[in-house]
Amino acid sequence: MANDANKSEAKVTGLRAPKPCVMCGKPSDRKFHPFCSKHCADLDLGKWLNGSYAIPVVEEDGAEFDEEN
Repeated sequence: MANDANKSEAKVTGLRAPKPCVMCGKPSDRKFHPFCSKHCADLDLGKWLNGSYAIPVVEEDGAEFDEEN
């Protein structure tokens, strides 16, 4: 029974401190990680969809691809 009293007083801590939102710098929310809110998550998605973000690609000679066909 003494253990039950200790359980109610126990404090649960997170594994790590929240990191700042990648869009606005506010503390991130677990639900929207790595963002602080749905608004910031949607802003980031919009940047991907309109082409503001792009993954760089090294263009190679097309000659080796032409030989295969």
